[in-house]
Amino acid sequence: MRPQKWEAAKKGRWSLLLVALMLLVSACGTPAPAGQTEAEASPKAGQGAETRTADTGTGETVVVQTNGREMVFPEAPKRAVTLNQHVTEVMLALGLEDKMVGTAYLDDEILPRFKAAYDKIPVLADKYPSKEVLMAAEPDFVYAGWKSAFGDKGVGSMEELEKAGIKSYLHESSNKPTPSIDDVFSDIQNVGRIFRVEDRADALIAKMKGEMEQIAGKLGNVDKPLPVFVYDSGEEQPFTAANNYMTALIQMAGGKNIFDDIQKGWAEVSWEEVVNRDPQIIVIVDYGDKTAEQKRSLLLGKRELADVSAIRNQRFVILPLSAAAEGVRAPIALNILAEGLYPEKFTQ
Repeated sequence: MRPQKWEAAKKGRWSLLLVALMLLVSACGTPAPAGQTEAEASPKAGQGAETRTADTGTGETVVVQTNGREMVFPEAPKRAVTLNQHVTEVMLALGLEDKMVGTAYLDDEILPRFKAAYDKIPVLADKYPSKEVLMAAEPDFVYAGWKSAFGDKGVGSMEELEKAGIKSYLHESSNKPTPSIDDVFSDIQNVGRIFRVEDRADALIAKMKGEMEQIAGKLGNVDKPLPVFVYDSGEEQPFTAANNYMTALIQMAGGKNIFDDIQKGWAEVSWEEVVNRDPQIIVIVDYGDKTAEQKRSLLLGKRELADVSAIRNQRFVILPLSAAAEGVRAPIALNILAEGLYPEKFTQ
């Protein structure tokens, strides 16, 4: 299902965005990912992660375009390995744990509702497993969240896996510029198609839309979005979200990423420019060697940031990296951001 647009609200550009969100999370249609990868051209809207079926004489075959490659699935995979937490949670949310023979690379704790199922699946490595460890699991399908999984430090390219008789899928919404929630839904639908559990995928998407519609209802119209700075890491220069999924989530929550004019997903900027753009809210991405509290203390201790509104008023929102990824935690991420930006609307 793909959300359809409602009649536009006439109360300014940002009011329009919130109305569009409420429509997005409640309507249905046909998924059509848009945009192109930064490194290489990918199919345009409606073609990027499209699935179709073909009659091979032995039943329905699913054909998926992923990472510029066409993958043909004559039958549902039986021995899947997932790499990266957000795609692991997509599989578990679709009830496919019995099809999983391995998993790897958590950013933090698995969602509690998936823990019992997750604990029954072998963990192949803390990060990406070696090619030898992967092959020992005898997978027939590898599902990765980030392109790095199929890179030099990952499990091998998709081409190499295909030659070994292993199908693969790269989460499209995590590997394209300016992904939207529609793109996340497209990935969920594609995985549902590959495993022949389309009804579960539709139900999961409907649940996510319903939860996000409730959040949008509490948020209401926002006439003037709050300027938001996303702090990922970095001391000499901050590493921040530019034009990526975080920007889309912040817009849905009634904010505006102050670096959304940079035409790439993540970027290194200067503290001087952070001061110039004066964010009212700082979103701290919680992951890595430094805790969220350590990152907060670092920001508060920087003299050059003393006059920034968010620092003066100590307006911080902590967002776990797992919630910031393009997966089933979209409603969780939206709720954290919306409540952090407009707490008064969520305490009534």
